[in-house]
Amino acid sequence: MFIDRVHISCHAGQGGDGACSFRREAHVPRGGPDGGDGGNGGSVILRAEHNLGSLANLAGHRFWRAESGQAGGGTLCTGRTGEDMIVLVPPGTLVKDIEHGNVIKDLAEDGDQIVIAQGGHGGSGNRRFVSSTNRTPREFEHGKPGEVREVFLELKVIADVGIIGKPNAGKSTLLSRMSRATPEIAPYPFTTKYPNLGAVRVGYDHQFVMADIPGLIEGAHAGIGLGHEFLKHVQRTKLFVHLIEPDPDDQSNPIDNYHKIREELRLYDATLIERPEIVCISKSELPDSEAAAELLEESLGHPVLRLSAATGAGLPELVKQIIAHLQGKVGEDW
Repeated sequence: MFIDRVHISCHAGQGGDGACSFRREAHVPRGGPDGGDGGNGGSVILRAEHNLGSLANLAGHRFWRAESGQAGGGTLCTGRTGEDMIVLVPPGTLVKDIEHGNVIKDLAEDGDQIVIAQGGHGGSGNRRFVSSTNRTPREFEHGKPGEVREVFLELKVIADVGIIGKPNAGKSTLLSRMSRATPEIAPYPFTTKYPNLGAVRVGYDHQFVMADIPGLIEGAHAGIGLGHEFLKHVQRTKLFVHLIEPDPDDQSNPIDNYHKIREELRLYDATLIERPEIVCISKSELPDSEAAAELLEESLGHPVLRLSAATGAGLPELVKQIIAHLQGKVGEDW
């Protein structure tokens, strides 16, 4: 199950009360006050964990509560500090404050964390109130309440390479051939309902993460279909692999399909069309693929790759170009 948006309520632990106690022991003259401080309450901490791929672990778990601190005791015993509540989220999670609507933190890297609700301080015991004029204080403090915060978590998938294109362009099949990912593949549109990630390893020196972005349609930037649900996941990719189907089932023009997808990217976020892009004609085993590639090259003014995830044709060259782009060595040998 892939979930990329959740609303959670974070409740930090309350601080423990300070103690009001007096030492009374035989052979101990003037024992005096000895009430200890209460322990601090635990905090709620959000931490990015690379082993997670979505927010599914938070589904159905709305309230997250840290442990409260324990009360202080006699003989200057300090109450135990409450344990923190660690909430694990995948890297790429945006933490937004619901009350004010602002982004609190972007947990972009593995290990990034933020204290989203601070635990309350423990109260002072009566020993803290001893003074030259008050030798037997009976004052003590109650523990402070912990913070309560409502936050909205939104995941934007982090991948080096994003595979984009119209539905049925062959994105999921390409991902399955290049990595060990096992996305759902079927001959009907919108088979992919959420991004799939796969790690591609080449030898011992090169590795990158690819994301299969669900098919985009015209009007996606305005939320048509599930446009916003899909487009937000391309914002963090460093490189696009744009697949163009040579003979679409809807009889649309492959060249027009390319420009429509580019326009949807521009309308959603103008910076996206500035990202490096490798344009590929998919399903090169089909008879019309060569003609479609020639027309696309003429339209763009530069060569395009011809790929076949079914036969493996063109995949080594695609991997080579991807690594060259990610390393900033386009046109060089590696």
